[in-house]
Amino acid sequence: MHNSSWRRFFTFLTVLFLAGSIWTTHPSAAYAYNNPELLPAEVTPVVDLGKSLNVVQEQNLVQELNDFEKETGWQLRVLTQYDQTPGRAVIKFWGLNDHSILLVADSRGGNILSFAVGDDVYELLPRTFWIELQTRFGNLYFVREKGEDQAIIEALQTVEGCLRQGGCNVVPGLPREQWILTFITSVIGGVICGFAAQPRDEKQIIAWQWALIFSPLWGILFIAFGIGPVVTRTSDWLPLVRNISGFLIGALVAYLSPFINRSSTSET
Repeated sequence: MHNSSWRRFFTFLTVLFLAGSIWTTHPSAAYAYNNPELLPAEVTPVVDLGKSLNVVQEQNLVQELNDFEKETGWQLRVLTQYDQTPGRAVIKFWGLNDHSILLVADSRGGNILSFAVGDDVYELLPRTFWIELQTRFGNLYFVREKGEDQAIIEALQTVEGCLRQGGCNVVPGLPREQWILTFITSVIGGVICGFAAQPRDEKQIIAWQWALIFSPLWGILFIAFGIGPVVTRTSDWLPLVRNISGFLIGALVAYLSPFINRSSTSET
């Protein structure tokens, strides 16, 4: 009876956590109302109701998006808002279709960026791309450091670059914070590999069998989380060399730890 109560309690917590995760990660609809009076009389690819851009930035962005549409056929649109939103009126205003990408910047939320993407776009830029794009440029730390204007501009430049090259599975570029995470996972993978490879008897130099048994664990940490995000996002060799070095150093330290302990014990 006691175990059953605990099981129900943990099940409830799990369901509550999953529901909260879905609610926080699922962006609210970019247009829930219909207020066409907020839109300008002339059609322009940028509607800056939230005043996130200065005059020069807005003019340059308008020219850039118009040129990009003429060059590639992809329709990129920007809407910034704060207190009020034109809502569904932007669909008719811009004639949004399957070739359209709408970036909405709203500083009222935890992440200022959200995207409404046409079905044809997903063939080149999958849903995971848009989640990563939103997370990288729309988070509060990026906005606090570089501003809302740069969050909008850099996100659009990333989309344009990926569409010009025929699509991206991940967001190009490796921010320092993301690289640090890959480095940490590489080192942890090396430590696990080193501990697993420690000899179990005096005749053995390296316990290859144990290293292979634990290879799914250290392999995922090192290859999938340590190397994979680096090689898919940048061609720079330096982060890759650092992660490989971190893995080797972690493995060596973990492997030699019993010998170091023995030598220190014998000396005392």
